[in-house]
Amino acid sequence: MDEPSLDRQAVHDELEQARTAFHELLDEATDADLRRPTDGTRWTNEQLLFHMLFGYILIRPLLVLMRTFGQLPRGASRAFARVLDAGTRPFDVVNYLGPLGGARVLGRRGMGSAFDRVIAGLHRRLDAEREAQLSLGMHYPTRWDPFFPDVMTIADLYRYPTQHFEFHRRQLTLPAGPQAAC
Repeated sequence: MDEPSLDRQAVHDELEQARTAFHELLDEATDADLRRPTDGTRWTNEQLLFHMLFGYILIRPLLVLMRTFGQLPRGASRAFARVLDAGTRPFDVVNYLGPLGGARVLGRRGMGSAFDRVIAGLHRRLDAEREAQLSLGMHYPTRWDPFFPDVMTIADLYRYPTQHFEFHRRQLTLPAGPQAAC
């Protein structure tokens, strides 16, 4: 019998640890803490928290994209990744501006609620994932994120948002910011 390509329980645990950590960060932060600049970014703590949330939000549409490209010859996703890599500068602008508005629109309470909904959805999606689907993969734009290798599988994609979360968590300047959840 083949070994599972993904330890689903470990991913479920990571998602829950991130959800708990996100709420602790929000709950322990004062309004002044949320307005404070982060360490190493141009965002405030509140804006960076939105960016961390957005890393999880993106997984659902990325799963759709990966399922599509995973059925095509690898060259299709390689070409697509090259086009995306060529558009890194516009991506960086949108990636920066999104949290400026997103944090303002959602605020503390909205971000906490959104995080809960997104994590619950990822739990459901992961539970429904067929084992054969987990090995589908595609090329990724490696210039967009340090956690995007040249080729990612669906199994990799489920691990990505928590890597992204923990990386940015160290940049927060909140009272509970530097500790690692996972």
